[in-house]
Amino acid sequence: MNISFFLTSPLEQFEILPLLSFNFGPVDLSITNQTVILFLIIFFSFSLFFGIVKQSDNSLLVIPNRYQIILELVYNLILSMVTDNIAGKKNQLFFPLIFVIFFFIVCANLIGLVPYSFTVTSHFLVTLALSLSIFIGMNIICVKTHKLEFFSLFLPSGTSVALSFLLVPVELISYIFKPLSLAIRLFCNMMAGHTLLKVFAGFSWSLMSFTGVIFTMHYLPLIILVPLFGLEFGVAVIQAFVFSLLTCIYLNDAINLH
Repeated sequence: MNISFFLTSPLEQFEILPLLSFNFGPVDLSITNQTVILFLIIFFSFSLFFGIVKQSDNSLLVIPNRYQIILELVYNLILSMVTDNIAGKKNQLFFPLIFVIFFFIVCANLIGLVPYSFTVTSHFLVTLALSLSIFIGMNIICVKTHKLEFFSLFLPSGTSVALSFLLVPVELISYIFKPLSLAIRLFCNMMAGHTLLKVFAGFSWSLMSFTGVIFTMHYLPLIILVPLFGLEFGVAVIQAFVFSLLTCIYLNDAINLH
């Protein structure tokens, strides 16, 4: 691959590249850069969870170290998100689910900020598969809990018969588009941010091919990259928080109806 083309092409970073090809008839089981990143996310997630279990088995430090401080902050953040947005006595049963979703997206987003890595959440099919799996599970919980009352989600209480013919299709469409909105929000934010970073990096690389005053101008996009990278770091964490928060809100609607 041409290195200069890689540095100046803002969209090539999203290309899925096969590293090891394995084909069993029509089934393609090749190991790609996306597969490697997903395994890394699973490894980091399990390392974090085992660290939490180890901390909980032993007495926590009276004066917490940095690792324990981070764990406690994240634990309290996710716990407050669950208790504040999911009503009911059994809301904490969904804490492990929200915790896993949050850390999976955070790890996927932050690993994508490493140079020459791959951002799995910048692919719409990945975010759509994640949101659809949550949406399907949410509907199973809702039907199991409320049986036929599940359909009251599409007809707000106190609605007249005449108005129901208008509200039911609107509520149904908005309900169906919930997983799409989750997937598109995460996909667009990650893809746009990484594309912007690569545009500035490619512009700086292009200016370095010149001499004289034009060569010195390449420092300007490099300086701009520093706050942009910090902004993208914040977006990576915030998008994981927003995805988890909306999941809590949708779960609350499914459990308690509206």
